[in-house]
Amino acid sequence: MSMPVESIPEMKAGEKPPVVVKKYANRRLYNTESSSYITLDNLADMVRLGRDFVVYDAKSGEDITRSVLTQIIVEEEGKGQNLLPINFLRQLIALYGGSMQGLVPKYLEHAMTAFAQQQDQIRAAMQKTMGSIFPFGNIEEVGRQNMAMMERAFSMFTPFYRPSESSLPSEAAQSEIEALRAENEQLRKELEAAKKR
Repeated sequence: MSMPVESIPEMKAGEKPPVVVKKYANRRLYNTESSSYITLDNLADMVRLGRDFVVYDAKSGEDITRSVLTQIIVEEEGKGQNLLPINFLRQLIALYGGSMQGLVPKYLEHAMTAFAQQQDQIRAAMQKTMGSIFPFGNIEEVGRQNMAMMERAFSMFTPFYRPSESSLPSEAAQSEIEALRAENEQLRKELEAAKKR
């Protein structure tokens, strides 16, 4: 089977080429690098280890990596490791076919990249200040911040979105929001006055 060259992800210098996995009609996955059959759990482990792979339908040669990755997520969610909140899933489904559909993939990619960077920064700061006593950093706080960011972003995409009680801003945040609104209003008035001159 020949693979279309344009579907293989670009590599940076020093990176290994992605592992090519073939999916057969009997749903078995074949790792061409190790010449062995593997499972979705093996692919999930490869993702966690940062090892890139592409999955092709063995018969048609079609790149089915996206659907296999989605299948891994569904299986992980089914194991009780719920990473995706129900409201997020509903919002995501609602965006399909909408005018914002083209923006969402890039936004989610950037949000996840920022999340990973924040995790690394917090972990490094905690390692620096506390050494090996507390190796994981305050991941819960970063998670809350990222969920709040996602909630705000999705509220822009869906006009009738109502955040859950837990994502409503605190009194301190609410007063800061009011101060920013007042400042925004003042700047708007100054801009109007400047236009009239």
